[in-house]
Parts: sequence; C-alpha cells; structure tokens
Amino acid sequence: MDIALHGLGLPGLARDRTLGTLSGGERSRLALAATLASQPELLLLDEPTNDLDDQAVRWLEAHLRAHRGTVLAVTHDRVFLERVTTTILEVGEGKVTRYGDGYDGYLAAKAAERRRRLQEYADWCAELARNQKLAASNVSRLEAIPRKLPFAVFGHGAFRTRSRGHGAMGRIRNAKERVERLTAHPVAPPPEPLVLAARMTTADGQTSQAAAELTGVRVGDRLHVPSLRIGGEERLLVTGPNGAGKTTLMRVLAGELRPDEGTVSTRGRVGHLRQEETPWPPGLTVPQAFADGRGGDLDEHTDHLLSLGLFGPADLRLKVSELSYGQRRRIELARLVGEPVDLLLLDEPTNHLSPALVEELEGALTGYQGAIVIVTHDRRTRTRFTGRHLELKAGHVAQLQEAAVPGC
Repeated sequence: MDIALHGLGLPGLARDRTLGTLSGGERSRLALAATLASQPELLLLDEPTNDLDDQAVRWLEAHLRAHRGTVLAVTHDRVFLERVTTTILEVGEGKVTRYGDGYDGYLAAKAAERRRRLQEYADWCAELARNQKLAASNVSRLEAIPRKLPFAVFGHGAFRTRSRGHGAMGRIRNAKERVERLTAHPVAPPPEPLVLAARMTTADGQTSQAAAELTGVRVGDRLHVPSLRIGGEERLLVTGPNGAGKTTLMRVLAGELRPDEGTVSTRGRVGHLRQEETPWPPGLTVPQAFADGRGGDLDEHTDHLLSLGLFGPADLRLKVSELSYGQRRRIELARLVGEPVDLLLLDEPTNHLSPALVEELEGALTGYQGAIVIVTHDRRTRTRFTGRHLELKAGHVAQLQEAAVPGC
C-alpha cells in the first residue's frame, strides 16, 4: 500500500486522517492505491489517469505493464492506451468492436475502415448511376423501335417489325428494379473529418495582424501578464499547475472576464471551448442546443449539425439532459467548429472526447489558419505541439519559452 501511495503522489498520507479531510483528487488516488495493493487477478479501472500528474501516470503505467493478471480500463488517455493496452474495445452505435495490436493497430484499423466505407459508397453511387443510365438509354431505344402494323400477323411484316416488349423492355425493367433495390438500401458515406474554418477579417485578407494583445493585465492574485502578443496564425500552449491561472487567462482573452488592471484587445471573432460544462436551458433537444442563440431556420442548423459527423440522425430526438457528459461536450465542439473564427481558445479540449475524435480534432487544428491558444494536460497533444509555450505559476507569468514544450 505504501509503495502505491508513494507512486501515486501521496507519500506522506497520515494513517489517522479521515476521508473528509482529503480533496477529491486525493480520495481518487487513495482508492486507486488500495485497489492496486490488493493485487487482484482482474483489475477494473475507470479513467485511472484522472487526477494524476505525469510522474504518477508513468508509475501507474509501469505497474500495470508488470501486472500478471488482466487489466480492463476505461480511458480517454491516448498515451496510456499506447503504452499499456494490447487490445482496444470501442463501444459505440450500440455495438462493441474489438481492435488488436494496441493503439497503433486501432488507428490503422480505423483508417482502413474509413477507406473501405468510402469505396463501398463510391461503388454504390457508380452502380446506381449505371443502372439509371441503362434504363434511360433503353427507353430511347424502345421509342425508336417501330410499332407492329395492324395486320402484320397475316403477312411477312411480322418478321420485319419486332415486338416492343422484346429486348429493350426487359433491360428497362431489370435496370429499374436494380435502381429500386439500390435506392431502398443506400450506402452512407463515412462522416467527414472535422474541419475548422478561420474567418479572415483583416483588411488585406491575411493574418499578419495580431489576434490578441495583453498589456499590464492583472486579475487579483490569480493572474499577472505584463505583456503578451498572439500572432494571427500563432500556436500557443499554456501549462501550469492547478490554480496557476490558466482558465482565468482564457476567460480574459475570450472577453468573459474583465481584468482589474491592464488592457486586452482581440481581432475578429473569438471561439472558446470551455473546460467547464455549458449550462443549457432545460428541455432542449440536440439540434436546439446546437442552434441556441443563433438565428436562422432550425432545419438548416440540423442539417449543418449532421454534416459535422458528431451526431447521427438517431441522436436528434434526444434531449440534452439525456446525454452523457461526453455527448454534451460534442455539442460544444460542434458549435465551435460550426462557424468560422479568428482566434481559438481551447481549455482542455480532449476532456471526455473519444480518442478517435481527438485525433480528428488535432488534424483539424493542423489545417486551421487562425490563431490557437490551448490549455491541456493531454500528453500526446503536448508531444505533438509545435509553437510557443507559456508556463504559468502561482498566479503570474513565470516563463515564456519558445521551444521547451512538455512532453510525456
């Protein structure tokens, strides 16, 4: 037990402390340590890396790799999946799909599955078009065939004029039946990957101007930013311990929090994916939540939502109160990517999103042409990040680094 407590970041936990005196994170780590110390043959872990710092996660991964029994973990941590798991079970659309060869095998299989679905859709479209063309062309041929003469049956004319039901009519019938079968059983294409659009608002249509500038900004004891300029296409990673002011900085940039001192200016439109959940009005359905506060026709918003691939037709009748936290997070993500913005503020964007969706989001960020400020504990996202790194400590800007981005 002591080894597990030390590895999970609770080395000096007094034995006489009551649970009521522990924080939520400390209680989670204590429960995990007790579970590991019991050395069960089957370990069931639900989001085990939550509330752990990088050092504690590395210890946990090493411990689980050495575990002689079976480990079944529910997690959104992609590095954990990469380092610990050999088999991935994906739960979705009412089924469970098994993928082997760890996380890399899962990604390869998902890519192959998408290529297969695209090919099946292309084949369906081609077959439908071919039969529609076949039916139309044979109708033209049929019209060109002369009708039987009234008394041709009594003379050799019957041998020179063919029945209109011969040949072309059969091909038309077969082609129409095939079209009906294809139309009755359509093949849907896979959802398109997420796409983030930047709205160019500068006079010359470029992003040469700064997306945001902060001068002498102070918010109580939580945040002090002497000077910060974010370029029009810049990527900025913000890190720091809990309580250092990361979310406060994001709210100041979003215009949701007015600083006690200093000036804040932003160019164009700002999109903010908040860490905390959006309080939706009660009774809203998924399309209504997506369209909340926006003008236009609800049907148009619904079509737009479906085109993003984050929700299927069966989800449209659901109310927000019936959704899981991850599904509600997808509504917020849909609202973010659904309209072009110049500055993206992403506060823990990978929280509660499936690994496949996070991969899509990262791909979309790569092609995004505006400025991005991201706060994240996701180790894989940090490892892949290219750009400036701003580290916050104890309520003030401690260091502005150009390269030293924290990895795994």
